[in-house]
Amino acid sequence: MDRRDFVKTAGGSVILAVSGTYAFRILTECSAAWTKIDSQPSGRKWGMVIDITKCPPDCTACIDACRYENNVSHHEDERWDVNWIRKVSIEGHVGKKKTEKSVILVCNHCENPPCAQVCPVQATYKRHDGIVIVDHHRCIGCRYCMIACPYNARFFNFKDSEEWPNKNRPKRSHGVAESCHLCAHRLDLGKKPACVEACAMAGNNAIYVGDLNDRESDVSQLLLSHAAKRLKEDLGTSPKVHYIGL
Repeated sequence: MDRRDFVKTAGGSVILAVSGTYAFRILTECSAAWTKIDSQPSGRKWGMVIDITKCPPDCTACIDACRYENNVSHHEDERWDVNWIRKVSIEGHVGKKKTEKSVILVCNHCENPPCAQVCPVQATYKRHDGIVIVDHHRCIGCRYCMIACPYNARFFNFKDSEEWPNKNRPKRSHGVAESCHLCAHRLDLGKKPACVEACAMAGNNAIYVGDLNDRESDVSQLLLSHAAKRLKEDLGTSPKVHYIGL
């Protein structure tokens, strides 16, 4: 039974036949049943640590690896390009001295993801291990998630890409929202995400992904030994991407 049928049934029979308190309990239990199983908590919680002090501004190894691994659409036109991972320059001041830092931006895989909360068809959801996923088969292209994301980490695939470099992964579809999923398919096989692997091969070792609940993991050890920051922590989204040197 879908939501619409349930509302009709509940409105026509259940709510009229039982007390208000009992009806409220029924509605609450059914609402819980609609929640995706993957959104339930578990022991593992994937997170990322990015050391921007080790990332050369002109290095694009992580971006190129992400595009190849996931067939991310690239049309060489910023109107249509999809960027699961990108670099931006942030300017600031230390006293009177002007500073500029190159920062890698990806989906923050928030513990409380606004994108999942506004999705009308539950195409966006949080897995049991904390990774935020877009189910392209369910996405209706409404772009509510893009509006809700405070990090501008979501992109809309306006057109099909003619390129399909990695035949082991699906070709990107137009008409859906997209964002980094931490190479969940690789993590599930015990492999590192493409960006992490490429960054290490480039000799930078600036990106780490690991279990935040494991005190012995690389990410946990880095967070214990460095003063790390997260973007827009005051919003209450609890992002799981941490920055060293920000």
